[in-house]
Amino acid sequence: MRKFWRKLLGYFLVGMGMVILLFSCQTRQVTQSQPTTTTPAATPKATPTTAQTPATFPPVASVNSEATLPAKLPPLPYGFGALEKAIDAQTMQLHHDRHHAAYVNNLNDAIKQYPNLQNRSVESLLRDLNSVPENIRNTVRNNGGGHLNHTIFWQIMSPNGGGQPTGAIAQEINQTFGSFDGFKKQFNSAGGNRFGSGWVWLVRNPAGQLQIVSTPNQDSPIMDGNYPIMGNDVWEHAYYLRYQNRRAEYLDNWWNVVNWAEVNRRAQASGQRS
Repeated sequence: MRKFWRKLLGYFLVGMGMVILLFSCQTRQVTQSQPTTTTPAATPKATPTTAQTPATFPPVASVNSEATLPAKLPPLPYGFGALEKAIDAQTMQLHHDRHHAAYVNNLNDAIKQYPNLQNRSVESLLRDLNSVPENIRNTVRNNGGGHLNHTIFWQIMSPNGGGQPTGAIAQEINQTFGSFDGFKKQFNSAGGNRFGSGWVWLVRNPAGQLQIVSTPNQDSPIMDGNYPIMGNDVWEHAYYLRYQNRRAEYLDNWWNVVNWAEVNRRAQASGQRS
């Protein structure tokens, strides 16, 4: 009887050993055939983008065309004495026939030696002054700016001007500056505070907003990426014969000749960037 139980126990132990050995072999096989790996985090797919050209403003010299080279002195759209409500005839004649004409002549003389520049517009030169040869760069800046600024200046004045702004510009001025009176006060203040010679402008900035800025000498607002909607010349040659040192009085009277129809056209054109 004891022999029987000993044999039975022996068979049991042998069987258990075989089971353990078989299980161990299977475990090693599974481990070797299926190694553990670390899966890297999925990389998000990049959203394809289309290269876009930065938005650019329309022509500045007028709402339809740029100032071309060689530069030409544009005729006044009215007589010398037509703006007597604000500017006397002698000042207008000297301003247009002497000062503006000098900017045109100096600019053309500067670019004569560079035929490649003559295929460009005044506006393109002012927007990218670093592309202009260094020996004439300052001349182009001063005289190209003077030509462009005055070309705009004659257009935004009219014998039938003055009064309240009309059209979309009136609403935009009210929204931006609170009221037309508030706008005039800020505009005149900027013009009065311009030390020495320069301009005061209403521009549309690169963000598409109306903004009052002042520029020194004959610098154009387009050099800072702004679109000039309207501007007043506060160089002494623009007012000195009548007003002498009374720039504030000149700034006040100038509103009597503002051509709001032209200002409105420029404001609308400046909002149509490509």
